Amino acid sequence: MVSKRKHLSAFTGFLCLMLLLSGCASPEFMVKSMDPLMDRMDTSVNRCPDVDTIRDSLPATIVQLDGFIDIAPSAKLYLRAAEVNFGYSFAFIEDIDKERASYLYLKARDYALQPLLLNDDFRSALHRPVDKFSASLSGFKKGDVPALYWAASSWMAWISLNLDKTEVLMDIPKIEAMLLKVIELDENYYYGSAHATLGAYYASRSKVIGGDPDKAKYHFDRAFEISQSRLLFIHLLYAKYYAYQIQDRALFEQTLQQVIDTPVDYYPAKNFANEVAKRKARMLLESVDSYF
Repeated sequence: MVSKRKHLSAFTGFLCLMLLLSGCASPEFMVKSMDPLMDRMDTSVNRCPDVDTIRDSLPATIVQLDGFIDIAPSAKLYLRAAEVNFGYSFAFIEDIDKERASYLYLKARDYALQPLLLNDDFRSALHRPVDKFSASLSGFKKGDVPALYWAASSWMAWISLNLDKTEVLMDIPKIEAMLLKVIELDENYYYGSAHATLGAYYASRSKVIGGDPDKAKYHFDRAFEISQSRLLFIHLLYAKYYAYQIQDRALFEQTLQQVIDTPVDYYPAKNFANEVAKRKARMLLESVDSYF
C-alpha cells in the first residue's frame, strides 16, 4: 500500500513540477502534452485493487483536472473529469453524503455536456420538451457516444438522489433518450454500460410511471453479454434494482454473494471498479431485510 501511495504522490509532484517549469512553453501546451501520461495513469488506477489508496488520491486528481480544464479545456479533459467525478461519487460518497454526491454528479454531468453543447440543435433543445430534445440527438455520431453516456449516467445518478424535487422528473425521459441513442450508435461502449443503466432505470420505477421488468431484464442480459460478465457493478445493479423489483430475495442474495466471492484479478483491467462493487455488495447484503 505504501509503495502505491508513493507512486501516486510522485505523480502529483511531477504534474506540479511540469506546470512550474512551463515558463519555456505555454501552459496550454504543457497540459495537452500530458495526455499520454494521464492515459497511462488511468490504466494504472483501473488496474489497482487497493480501493483505499485510490479513494485517498482521487480528491487531488479532481482538483488537478479542474485546473487543467481552466488552462486548456478540451473534450478529452471534460470527459476525463466527468468520469472521475462520477466514479468518486459512486464509489465513496453517495452512500454517506447525498448532498455532496449530488454536487459531484451534477458537476460530472455538466462537464460531459460541454462537448455536446457544441451542437447547435442540442444546445437549443436542452431545456425544451422531450420531443424537441430527442429530435436534437439525431445529429450525433459514434464519436459523441462517450459524452452522451457520461452525461446521461451522471444526470441519472443525480436525479436518483433528488427524487423529492418533483421538477427533476421532467428530465428523466431526456436521459432515457440519451441512453437509447448511445445504444443505437455503439451499444458496446464501456462494456455495454448504457444497457445496465437502462436496466436499472426500468427496474427502479413502477409500471404506472414507466417501469418495465421485461425491458429491465433485456437490458441487463445485453450488458452481461457485452461485458462477458466481467464488470461486477452490472451484477450489483441487477441485484439492487431488478431482483428487488420482482421481489426475488434468493436472486438478490445469490447475485450479491457471487460478486463478493469473485477473486481479486478476476478481470485485471477493471480491478478497482470490481473491488468497489464487492464493497457495495457487502453493504447491500447486510441490509437485505430492509429490501424484502
